[in-house]
Amino acid sequence: MSTAERKITVEVVYAAAGKQILRQVELAEGSTVKQAIDASEITGMLPAGAIDVHHLGVFARKVAPDHILQNGDRIEIYRPLMLDPMEARRRRAR
Repeated sequence: MSTAERKITVEVVYAAAGKQILRQVELAEGSTVKQAIDASEITGMLPAGAIDVHHLGVFARKVAPDHILQNGDRIEIYRPLMLDPMEARRRRAR
């Protein structure tokens, strides 16, 4: 079996307040994070601009869109922070 014929299965996840979208996709071995997001068709379910290529991860580790995936990976699409964590701590301390 050649590399092109081998498949991997990954999950693409986006979590918003009160809503989580999880899509499982099968891709060719050697596929990237970007290809998985495209194959999941999750972009059409999200508000415009929700996916920022600088806010992607695999199992809570930040990755680039061209990161090569392994079977079983979980791609996480992170939302922008509404409040800096340091500022949130300062406000709670007041």
